[in-house]
Amino acid sequence: MSMPIFGSETFASRPVDPEELRRSLPSTMDVHSVSQEQVDALDPLTYEVVRHRLWSVTDEMGEALKRMSGSPIVTDANDFDFAISDELGQEVQVGLYNTMLVGAVDLAIYWTLRNRAANPGIAEGDMFLTNDPWVGGGLHQNDVMVYQPVFHDGKLFAWTSAICHEPDLGGVGLGSFSPAAEDVFSESLPTPPVKVVRDFELQRDVADVWVRRSRVPMLVALDLRAKVGANNVGRERLHALIEQYGADTVKAVMKRMMADAETRLRDKLTSLPDGSWSATGYQDQSHEGDRGLHKITVTTTKTGDHLTFDFTGTDPQSGVVNCTYAGMRGGVMLALLPILAGDIPWSAGGLMRCFDLITEEGTLNNATYPAAVGRGPIGPAWLTGNLVAECLSQMLDRDLELGKNVQATCCGTWDTAVIAGLDERAEQPAPFLNIIMEPMSGGYGARPHADGIDTGGLFCIPMGRIPDVEMTEFLYPVLALWRREVPDSGGPGRHRGGVGASIAITPHGTSIPMGLVLASNGKAVSQNGGLAGGHPGNTGLDVLARQSRVSELLASGRMPSELSEISDSLEPAQNYASSYLAPGEVFVMTWQGGGGYGDPLTRDPRAVARDLREQKITADAARSVYGVVVESGTVDEAATAGERERQRSARRERSSLLGAPSGRKADLAAVKRLDDNLVEVAVGDGAAVACRHCAEVLGDGEDVALAVYEGPATDAGPQIIANAADYVDAPVVFRQYCCPSCWTAFYSAVVPAGHPAPPLGRQTPARAA
Repeated sequence: MSMPIFGSETFASRPVDPEELRRSLPSTMDVHSVSQEQVDALDPLTYEVVRHRLWSVTDEMGEALKRMSGSPIVTDANDFDFAISDELGQEVQVGLYNTMLVGAVDLAIYWTLRNRAANPGIAEGDMFLTNDPWVGGGLHQNDVMVYQPVFHDGKLFAWTSAICHEPDLGGVGLGSFSPAAEDVFSESLPTPPVKVVRDFELQRDVADVWVRRSRVPMLVALDLRAKVGANNVGRERLHALIEQYGADTVKAVMKRMMADAETRLRDKLTSLPDGSWSATGYQDQSHEGDRGLHKITVTTTKTGDHLTFDFTGTDPQSGVVNCTYAGMRGGVMLALLPILAGDIPWSAGGLMRCFDLITEEGTLNNATYPAAVGRGPIGPAWLTGNLVAECLSQMLDRDLELGKNVQATCCGTWDTAVIAGLDERAEQPAPFLNIIMEPMSGGYGARPHADGIDTGGLFCIPMGRIPDVEMTEFLYPVLALWRREVPDSGGPGRHRGGVGASIAITPHGTSIPMGLVLASNGKAVSQNGGLAGGHPGNTGLDVLARQSRVSELLASGRMPSELSEISDSLEPAQNYASSYLAPGEVFVMTWQGGGGYGDPLTRDPRAVARDLREQKITADAARSVYGVVVESGTVDEAATAGERERQRSARRERSSLLGAPSGRKADLAAVKRLDDNLVEVAVGDGAAVACRHCAEVLGDGEDVALAVYEGPATDAGPQIIANAADYVDAPVVFRQYCCPSCWTAFYSAVVPAGHPAPPLGRQTPARAA
């Protein structure tokens, strides 16, 4: 009998039918379930009590994981998550930590039920371990999940899971990031589900094989036991809940939680007009030495109470900037949870019934084995989430109430920097490895009613944290010269994007160069786009100061605070690189703020003056981007009005017209909102699009008159701190579309010159797809 070779087929790349999965289980496996009548018979009080108890169980699992783990990735940065799933793996309750992982946990359980139920079997007292992104559970190999079946009276009742990012699991590169990888064989080995606990006992042979691959085996071993412990807590609390309320009641609550989440999301979708929205983004570089741009594109269609995310047209998989189907699904959940389900309990098993995914295999966000996927969650999966968020925000921006959840793109990517070397501070030198976690404090995108939160965190990790500088210096032989917010890094707009930050470190306590691995994007093309004319936030930038004066400055008692003090020879680091940092040299990382919302020339001048006073922006940006003249801390209103009129005139002079203005004015008393700038007006039996600011009728929705400008990327503002030509060969421009009557900006972006035109005004409900 021939056996299929593991890795020769695609896994976890299609929707799962729970009932089909139930029927596929071997007859020897009994599963616990309840009827719809039992679900409907729940009384409201019992439902709420048990629902909140399940929520508290996941919280306890998270606390157990944090208290037992020794990794700063878990203890400081909160890059982990956990879940309770029903007997078939559908996620009932998830944590508020790394929400991208929500899109992968259930896939691993589905795969385990299909492929492990007969051999080696799924029994009480078992736990499985996996880091295979084609199976699910995590989004790349550093995401490691330990999960267990929970039985009651011999029947499979539920699953619990705990997952976190491991600092290193082997492979060519430090921290398992291999910037030059051409396939998965240069990265950490993906391990399909294997029993790591059998009959409630950790399998020493499996555990030893697992930790042997790592450069930091003690941390990986401790994290393994922490995840086992978190699952033990989950099992004990579930059994206590069953003992108190009965298995049927607890299961009925679990099913009801998913059904309620599904119903509430479907009701919200039904209240919105049908339509389609598109977004396209890019990964600048795909691997070490690459100078290309790699496209991900999505069209989001809302029909009735259902969403479809169609990624057709996304570029083929390339280099290390790939993710599997699990990563793409995780990116969708990254956006959907806070934007559409912020007021709905995150019972993901129900929420995921409300959308379909259309995708081509072998592409950047649905890569086939054996593609390199080390950059998966923090590259293509993250960008997938950004693009889905852009589409959902455009959809919601038509509704004033639901529009409160609209948000420009937050910190658009994760800047990966891994350092490793020899710590010589103790009597016995010891090796160390550290993933710099400071980019956890990214800037949030602006909203229609508020600025983005400055260094507020990451969209995908609601409860993320930034490490403590003193603890980093205690644990590793480095000195932080500064860690601070960066003025102008938030995207300009009527509401400003939250600012990002930077950190400068130098070796301190080691006499030999330490290894430095870099993996990032968003240097050439913005990942943190604005909305409704708002500008993108800052480009990221990594700099190495090789011929540094830092040793002399420190010896003289001076702590440098600017790059210009440190060195006259600064080396912009590529997105993907294997490098080094020697004693006396300095590494400076600047990560991203959020995108802006609305035209910067419509921002309240007093808010601009406050930003200037609080050092969120510079005086140059106040005048050149916002058109606000501030003298001695006070807005000069007359000069500001003149400056803003001058800038609108400059837009008129530099722009080309697309279509002819109608010269007609709309009655703004009876219109439908499309976004911050555009409204739909009735014209005869049809509809037209008009400018909300000046009432100019722009067209019928298919043929809209606009003014377009393309110029240097730096025209977006001083937040464009990286030179695109240092990273990619394709020309990158600042593109802006304006009203050809009042010259208010409708769309502002830093994109490749060949980027598709935005469908401004072409998605009116009257002409929806």
